[in-house]
Amino acid sequence: MATGEIAGQTADTRELGEGEALMATGRLSIARRVEPERPALPFSPNQLSRLDEALTLSSRSTGLEFGIYLGDLGEDTRKQAEELHANLGSSASEGVLIAVSPGQKKFEIVTGEEAYRRIPDRSCQLAAMSMVASFKEGELIDGLISALRMLSDAAGNSYQESRAHH
Repeated sequence: MATGEIAGQTADTRELGEGEALMATGRLSIARRVEPERPALPFSPNQLSRLDEALTLSSRSTGLEFGIYLGDLGEDTRKQAEELHANLGSSASEGVLIAVSPGQKKFEIVTGEEAYRRIPDRSCQLAAMSMVASFKEGELIDGLISALRMLSDAAGNSYQESRAHH
């Protein structure tokens, strides 16, 4: 017998499924593709849609650039949130970032120079208290949406719109 030949190959091997092989010993060897489990996303598509809509409305109605960051904020949560806010680049002055680290149970609200003129600290504090109340109930999305609405209301309509009416 030459090396590499399979002894006793029968017609049965043609009926095997993909990834299956009949060993010379009669044992069936099966190879299956295993897809790694994807990490569970924190939000459903519906929740993401609601959040996206709230972000869009807040930005559109005020002329400010609203953003949300969800993830670990490291040791110095304020410094990390300010660095993330700076990543808005040319929009940073009009930027409002809500940075939330659920694992650390911490969040920061960062406003750029122009946004700060239109959203007083007191309004940020009220939005923060609203988020805390929702987060304690396990309602992360509702807390974020509520905060966006409160900050938008505090900022008022965009300057472009108010200038156009004068």
